[in-house]
Amino acid sequence: MNINPLKDSENIRNHRNQTASQKKNSIYTKEGVLVNSAIKEDNNLNSTKDSFIISDTVEMPSELYGNRTGLDKKLIPLSAIALGVMSSIAATSWFVKRSAKIAKELTPEKWLPTLTRNVNLSEETSQVVYQMLQSPNKKTFIAGVGVLALSAMGFMGKTFFDGYKDIWVKRKEADIQKNLQENLVAVETQSFSGKMQIIRSLLSKYTQDFEKYLSYDNEKILQNFEKNFKSDIYFGSLKNKKTDSKQSGFGNIALGIATTIGIVGLGFLSFKNLNKSKVYLKNGLERAKDTIKELVKTSSEETKKTDKNNLEHMFGSLEGSEGIEEFVAEQVKKLNWINSEEKTEFLNKILTRFKTSTTRVNPNIGGDGTPKPAFNSFVNDYKAFFYNWLIDTENPQFKQLFFGITGITAASYGGKLVGDAIKEVQVKKINAETELELQKRLVSTELRNFKAKKDAATRPLVQEFYKQVDSGKRSKEELKTLAENVLFEIKNGPPYVYS
Repeated sequence: MNINPLKDSENIRNHRNQTASQKKNSIYTKEGVLVNSAIKEDNNLNSTKDSFIISDTVEMPSELYGNRTGLDKKLIPLSAIALGVMSSIAATSWFVKRSAKIAKELTPEKWLPTLTRNVNLSEETSQVVYQMLQSPNKKTFIAGVGVLALSAMGFMGKTFFDGYKDIWVKRKEADIQKNLQENLVAVETQSFSGKMQIIRSLLSKYTQDFEKYLSYDNEKILQNFEKNFKSDIYFGSLKNKKTDSKQSGFGNIALGIATTIGIVGLGFLSFKNLNKSKVYLKNGLERAKDTIKELVKTSSEETKKTDKNNLEHMFGSLEGSEGIEEFVAEQVKKLNWINSEEKTEFLNKILTRFKTSTTRVNPNIGGDGTPKPAFNSFVNDYKAFFYNWLIDTENPQFKQLFFGITGITAASYGGKLVGDAIKEVQVKKINAETELELQKRLVSTELRNFKAKKDAATRPLVQEFYKQVDSGKRSKEELKTLAENVLFEIKNGPPYVYS
């Protein structure tokens, strides 16, 4: 039969840390054809059936005849993408139509404000170019060229040290991989020897079992078979499955109950916290109202300008609370101002602000609201201090500020580079140690996997041997032939062990 060595778990572990050429050579070495035994020429197939342990009737696995659908599932994602894109376009067009309808019927105080398009020059090189174009003179050109030269120097220095770090980390990684490969030799040896020991153990066990049937006459063979093997082989595994099912069902019920209790408990705690929050908010609202009432009592014509500004902010902090409009109207009415029209205008201003959905941004930050580009420069770059120094070289503080900030920036980057390099190497070392520890732990798992597959391959043959014993139609010589072929299959059959 043709064997694909990539399917072997031991081979998968070996390939994990090999180079491409190592994997290629390993595959070429392990590919081949394994022959279980030679077919003897005879006039009938009786000896062949004994040699290959062929049963009279063996059904195909039920999974072989699984239901198949006529729809190619690979086309479903393509169809879903096409329909999804067109659906999103249709939804967008509907959203635009509805937005236009809503804007048409909306009152002016609910409209969204116009925006100034702010262009923020956050990089010093961009700011330098803007300055040279906006104000072309000797200073801006000298400063601009100096900043661009410094940027080029910084970029090249960063490239060099980054490359040096990558080379150093790669060399350390090679050393780590070499040590890992050397340590994995012992692990692979342990796995290999364990598999061979499993095969020897199975051969020893079944040899002793088979010898019991080859040393008695047929009547004693049948009695021994009924006593020792039949019940265990055909009924023993079912008891374990029932027990496991009960345990699994109990665990699921316990998990469901614990989850339900957790959900209810956390929900109760959440409602409790929300109720406390409402109480705290109500207390804070009452204290704010008391402060406003005190300010209204002491307000006069002399303090009107200051009080108006304070009250405007204090009333704004109460926005959204229940009965706020009535409270504001009541407090404004109690103000000790002579001009009642001024109080009415102040009240309308507060109430209009409550109803307005948006507000304009500060003109110093966001412009005046005109939908045209506005340029701003908020630079977070050490080169900005170099630009300031070149613009005004007579200011020694600009010089010291540049060298101080640049020195700190360079030291910080160098420290970060060294720290990252050491961190990467340490992480790779720890990962290699973790991989080695994992492979050591996986030896037992791999051996159990090998044992389970070996049992799956040989158990039908062993059961066929017992079936022939149970029939009582086989002589001891024929049973011996069957037993020898079973043992040969255990030793040389799948799963195979690669050295």
